[in-house]
Amino acid sequence: MTVAPTGPAFSVREIPFSHRGSWLSVSPVVAENSYAEDLHLVSHRNGMHPVLRLSVSGDATVAARPALLSWHDRTGRVELTFAGPDTVRLRGRGAGLRITAAAATLTPFSGTYLYDDPVASASVFTSYETGRRYRVTVLAGAAGTVGAQALGTAERGLVLPADQPWEIAIEEYATAAEPYLSSVDFDGLVAAGRADFAAFVDAVAPWRDPETPAAELAAYVLWSATVAPAGFVTRPAILMSKHWMNKVWSWDHCFNALALAAGDADLAWHQFHLPFDHQDPAGALPDSVTHSEILHNFVKPPIHGWALRQLRRRSGRAVPRDELAEVYRRMADWTTFWLEHRRAPGRRLPHYQHGNDSGWDNATTFDGGRVVEAPDLAALLVTQLGHLADLATELGRPQEATRWAGVAGEVRDALLEELWTGERFTARDPWTGRTRASTSLLDLMPVVLGADLPAGVAAVLARRLETHLTEHGLATEPLDSPHHLADGYWRGPIWAPATVLVEDGLRRAGHTGLADEISRRFRILCERSGFAENFDAKTGAGLRDRAYTWTASGYLLLAGDDRRRAARE
Repeated sequence: MTVAPTGPAFSVREIPFSHRGSWLSVSPVVAENSYAEDLHLVSHRNGMHPVLRLSVSGDATVAARPALLSWHDRTGRVELTFAGPDTVRLRGRGAGLRITAAAATLTPFSGTYLYDDPVASASVFTSYETGRRYRVTVLAGAAGTVGAQALGTAERGLVLPADQPWEIAIEEYATAAEPYLSSVDFDGLVAAGRADFAAFVDAVAPWRDPETPAAELAAYVLWSATVAPAGFVTRPAILMSKHWMNKVWSWDHCFNALALAAGDADLAWHQFHLPFDHQDPAGALPDSVTHSEILHNFVKPPIHGWALRQLRRRSGRAVPRDELAEVYRRMADWTTFWLEHRRAPGRRLPHYQHGNDSGWDNATTFDGGRVVEAPDLAALLVTQLGHLADLATELGRPQEATRWAGVAGEVRDALLEELWTGERFTARDPWTGRTRASTSLLDLMPVVLGADLPAGVAAVLARRLETHLTEHGLATEPLDSPHHLADGYWRGPIWAPATVLVEDGLRRAGHTGLADEISRRFRILCERSGFAENFDAKTGAGLRDRAYTWTASGYLLLAGDDRRRAARE
């Protein structure tokens, strides 16, 4: 008996089909903005690599829900589910399947080789790109092999017929594995996957109701993008996507941690700690971490003090003293990096070396020069310094607490004295001292200081934020700006992290009405357009990577907070 479909339906063109803990996904997306005709088994080890093409004959319709993917037409059906993090199971009834190497050409350094393994009585593909093997074991029916041991350009694959039922398992492994055996049938695997996802969504979104129709799909985006520790990924990690943005960037992870905090505190803390596991001797966090690569050519903004305060509040998890001391040490080193290595001699404010350091890569703030003392950086550092002072007090280190609080005051004073004009914040060249204004939302991000801003400054920022508020949310460049580009990355589109930070800062500054409206518009945007990396501020259409976890996390944070406020009223 086939398990009845449950959970949110979704398009695999938008969201990859995967399972918590797996480095595999199934999707037609085979590279950045590149869609294939057929679905592919994609591995995210050593990058994003489509390994096997899965071709169903005829004009089959693809349907996907958590734990079950299917192709079906009037005559038959092929179904796919996960049998653990490294294995997928497929079965067919009245429909055939062709499994071929995605790379048509095998060279001494690239491509995929196919051979029949006499030990396991299975067919094995080996991939140069992932450095792994993919073993296909026939569990029922029969399969024909094409191109086994072929070199050069050739079709390599297996053919499963439509005229008889069949079932197979495909495993990803390194060099050797025992012949495949399973004590759980296909329907049992689907039921187990469904139960695992149901438990996850119940944990992270127990508040969901008809007013939050995208909550389950947002939870699926997070659940399905989670990978087990492997390579440089030292902990269970939520990738930004199982499309091509399959990394952990060192500010994106904070939003995923916060979305998980109340429902899965341990996983949330793993998200927070992961980039700190790769902190360099200067105290800097890497730009990004993924399976086989750590990048240090840029950094990301110091939002971690803001995030840590929120994480502790939202999770309610008691942090053992030794763990808290380690968090404090890591945060202190990260903060010291900005104070010692990113402040020019005689300057009180730190600077970015490139827009990438801010996370707002090409924002108009950087048009007049990439090396810049930016107001958002100063505000985030003030917040981080203040939280370090609180941590030092909690750990019984009063002298250190006094020192951190003093530096926080100095940086806050410099922000207001040197970058605030009375009507706006500006950015400054650390070489010349010249200031300049832009129309980027980035220049308004000191609102993150909330009640720590003078009331008059907060009021001006609130008014300016309204000029960025479109029908769909906060545009990173106002619609009437000559610099606004519909798909201009940080020069127009709406982004989740900016929305969450602004909403929180406004609320803490007492501008709750505007905070409520920003939250409402962004939630409606996600409910209509999904969880894209960013959105067209004019139309609300999703842009770039269409299954981005910090967007899903942003929705869960704002929706959960809204439901909790409604319950209190």
